[in-house]
Amino acid sequence: MTILYNVLLVLHLLGWAIVFGGALAGLKKATLPAGALHGILTALVTGILMVGLAESGVAGPEHINNMKVGVKLLIAAVATGVVVYGVKKPAKVTRGFVGAVAGLVVVNVAIAVLWR
Repeated sequence: MTILYNVLLVLHLLGWAIVFGGALAGLKKATLPAGALHGILTALVTGILMVGLAESGVAGPEHINNMKVGVKLLIAAVATGVVVYGVKKPAKVTRGFVGAVAGLVVVNVAIAVLWR
């Protein structure tokens, strides 16, 4: 099960990287590529699966910080909503909107790394 957890971790990080890269690429023209939607959904689903595996005790860290997981889930849910809205209504997307997506990704990754 540790292998499964690690594969999910790699997919989780790749999902966030896709969203961040798509947001940076879309800053110039104020657009969100459709790939950002796939990346955010990948990051969200794999993150939930990783927490499930860790909570069950079969893989992952021995101690789960539920507050950290809750904050990360809230930020991921907001980022998902923003990306879905931006992909479905591209006429409403501004550079600030795309910057907010990039910012939410950076905050989520920073919490994952810095919150101990």
